[in-house]
Amino acid sequence: MKQTLKLSLIAASVLALAACNQKAEEKVVEVKLETEAQQQAYGIGASVGNFLQKDLADKKELGIELDQALLMRGFEDALAGSAKLDEAKIREVLTALDSTVREKQADFAKVEAEKNKAEGQKFLTENATKEGVTTTESGLQYEVLVQGEGKKPAATDVVQVHYKGTLLDGTEFDSSYARNQPATFPLKGVIAGWTEGLQLMPVGSKYRFTIPSELAYGERDLGRIPSNSTLVFEVELLEIQEETEAAAE
Repeated sequence: MKQTLKLSLIAASVLALAACNQKAEEKVVEVKLETEAQQQAYGIGASVGNFLQKDLADKKELGIELDQALLMRGFEDALAGSAKLDEAKIREVLTALDSTVREKQADFAKVEAEKNKAEGQKFLTENATKEGVTTTESGLQYEVLVQGEGKKPAATDVVQVHYKGTLLDGTEFDSSYARNQPATFPLKGVIAGWTEGLQLMPVGSKYRFTIPSELAYGERDLGRIPSNSTLVFEVELLEIQEETEAAAE
């Protein structure tokens, strides 16, 4: 956050400097970006401007709106040596802002997590009534799309699979198909829903798993996978490799 505050102040300074030089800028007919030095100077300004735009938008989403006119005025006053807040007070108010942002982020995350949990439970309840869906004792749900005839893996095996993972709204967050490369991993080293589900599949099978959040990533927010997300995977079991074979390679 210290870096964020520093960048916010730099961004504010750039805007303020632009305001201070407004009259001079009005005389410029067009921006010249012919030389590398011109492009570098413009690039710095554009980069900082992009950062400030996102920073202010993120804060606004949390309910924190900062007065941009005061932002620029603060720079102008400091540049003129007449800042109305001393450095100690500036650190104090920015630290308070940091705390407020963190608190609001935590509140927002909690609301989203609870919403995801409720949506997941509703989806699982409805999905359980569909033909072809089986719910295990743990709450894992699966559908057989293609039933293979090979051996079923044990928890100590290494498996090779093709898969696609989506959120309940259909957003794809991971896919070995997209990478055009099957995934190989020890079955005991993945989320609980996978460890349980893959052991139900004979080699050559393709199943659809609907995995409750507690059998997936739980309350962790992984960015592409929000906290308390119920996940849907389509998985093809291509091959089983015993743990001893994998260790020998």
